[in-house]
Amino acid sequence: MTAPQPRPGIMTIAPYVGGKDTVEGRARVMKLSSNEGALGPSPKAMEAFVKAAGELHRYPDGGSEKLRDALGRHYGLDPARIVCGAGSDELLNLLVRAYCGPGDELLYSAHGFMMYPLNAKGVGATPVAAPETDLRTDVDAMLAKVTAKTRIVCLANPNNPTGSYITKDDVRRLHAGLPKNVLLVLDAAYAEYVSRNDYDAGVDLVNAAENVVMCRTFSKIYAMGGLRLGWMYGPATIIDVMNRLRQPFNVNAAAQAAGIAALADVAHADATRTNNDIWLPWLSAELAKLGLEPRPSVGNFVLVGFGTQARAEAANAHLMEDGLIPRMMHGYGLPQYLRITIGTEDEVKAVRDSLARFVAQR
Repeated sequence: MTAPQPRPGIMTIAPYVGGKDTVEGRARVMKLSSNEGALGPSPKAMEAFVKAAGELHRYPDGGSEKLRDALGRHYGLDPARIVCGAGSDELLNLLVRAYCGPGDELLYSAHGFMMYPLNAKGVGATPVAAPETDLRTDVDAMLAKVTAKTRIVCLANPNNPTGSYITKDDVRRLHAGLPKNVLLVLDAAYAEYVSRNDYDAGVDLVNAAENVVMCRTFSKIYAMGGLRLGWMYGPATIIDVMNRLRQPFNVNAAAQAAGIAALADVAHADATRTNNDIWLPWLSAELAKLGLEPRPSVGNFVLVGFGTQARAEAANAHLMEDGLIPRMMHGYGLPQYLRITIGTEDEVKAVRDSLARFVAQR
């Protein structure tokens, strides 16, 4: 007799490891490893969270109706075509559970979000990585990887960890090349940071097609990663499937209340975006002066190249000694890079000063 065995594929999953948040021997650190909002959550969201404490004995609204209504008003969407989840991670997982299984393939760009292949393996599907061009999604390479087994195509746009994006025309070209039975998932977690005229988060394409969904999150510009809150906009048929599959009370009451308040605090989101608009280009330019390789980014982070894995690891150790926590990129196949979140003015200047000392010492 043998012990219970998990389904095929599960034991091939390397558990996801989040960004570090502590440095041994240091009580105060600057955490720049998880792309959290630089200015923290909206004071109005925090107030709503505290107010919700008195109702913790009550089950939350199972359909997140008020939150969906608020999202609809804020983004000009039909609330009936929105589903909320415990972070966009839950929604991505549910999509894979609903539309992928053994013998199917999930396609993604080589340096796309790590959860795409992990979710595929979890249901016994095969993850397929398409090569990138200059750390940017290559539409032709993606389409060349589509087979009769392809069921889902995941596109992080903007992409984490590279910071790159593809234009709305390229997204439409990708969609046009897919069979109608293939689901295109537009993961737009960093959309609120992008101000490029040639970028679109995906709303128009969702409205025009029956096989496209757009996922969003409150973890980035709204700085509410600790509450796990995300949402998805899609065709009514797919939203129906998600509501059948999700847990009945998947979004807690405090998260719903804080999310509604965060959406209403437009000034705070604008301030967070402005902080990024100032300090992302500043830090990128400063690191380039040091002879490092900051990649172009439209997110709230920058991927910095150090030439070799050994030098990147040494830079990581140096930053950690200074109480600064970046994110190492081994898991994404980019061991010669570090990803650094754009924080406050003090934080980005501390990064510049620390790396200037690192470069001078070598």
